[in-house]
Amino acid sequence: MECLAGIAPANLLLRPSHFCSYNTRKAFRLNANFNPARPEEEDPLLRFATTRASLQPLFIDTYSACFGPTAELDAEYHSNHYCLATKFIDDKLLAVIKNIDGVKQVVLLTDGMDTRAYRLNWPSSTIIYDISPENVFNRAAQKLKDVGATIPKNCILLHVPVQSFNMEQLCMKGFTGNQPSLWVYQGFPVVNLVHFKEILSLVSSLAMKGCLFLGELPVWLVKTEIGVQWPINQWLDKLFMTYGFRVNIIAYDEVARTYSKHLIPGEHTSILFVAEHLRFSDDQMETWRNVYQRLEEEADEEGFEEL
Repeated sequence: MECLAGIAPANLLLRPSHFCSYNTRKAFRLNANFNPARPEEEDPLLRFATTRASLQPLFIDTYSACFGPTAELDAEYHSNHYCLATKFIDDKLLAVIKNIDGVKQVVLLTDGMDTRAYRLNWPSSTIIYDISPENVFNRAAQKLKDVGATIPKNCILLHVPVQSFNMEQLCMKGFTGNQPSLWVYQGFPVVNLVHFKEILSLVSSLAMKGCLFLGELPVWLVKTEIGVQWPINQWLDKLFMTYGFRVNIIAYDEVARTYSKHLIPGEHTSILFVAEHLRFSDDQMETWRNVYQRLEEEADEEGFEEL
């Protein structure tokens, strides 16, 4: 089944990979039908990202115009689901970073045209990791550079290509599971439910206990799996809890009321969620193992001296 119009199903390859801590062996690679040399209009990932960017009016994303025509909405009254979700995620990110000390790692799983690294007021020393299709990201970065967009002072944006993505790359770029992090999932080219489960598993392995994972999950991904047998919220609760997350589904109409907006009529195609991680990361577990082993060794030495 195709995840996006015009995009052939990608191959999800699972293979052993050493990263961050010794006991984690999970990785995936997304291989969409993709050729960096072909024209823009023939690149399905780029076409998809450009379409999503066009949904963002300038009052939400001041840089969206550099990617092409943007949505013409009455900023005072109306908004589509994607705009509301973007605004909600933006505000949630900044609120958490402002109120919780030590959050300096932000991981964005995106379509490659996410401009949060440029337009949000990140605290000094924030490291933003963008995991997205390389060709889309490079084109977007060039267009943003052409209009003078810059990363906030003393912050860093690092890209991890999704085409050959494994978590070792993220850790090699400095990510650590022993420090707080925030994870955003919006626009990422998900293939199927198996693909999304692998993402949940990887985030669960890397994120510290208490970290947030938030974003938008495609409705088709859920409906094709559960049909009419389960209420969506109940099924999502079970899915996220399997990987150590307590999830809260956010209603778009409630978000609209919060911002005093009116939703544009039409069925929404995504599910807005905020999930809290309840497990220790692999790095945290490894740290505790080392501490426990050291305490055992010290106890053994003390016992030997007494003898």
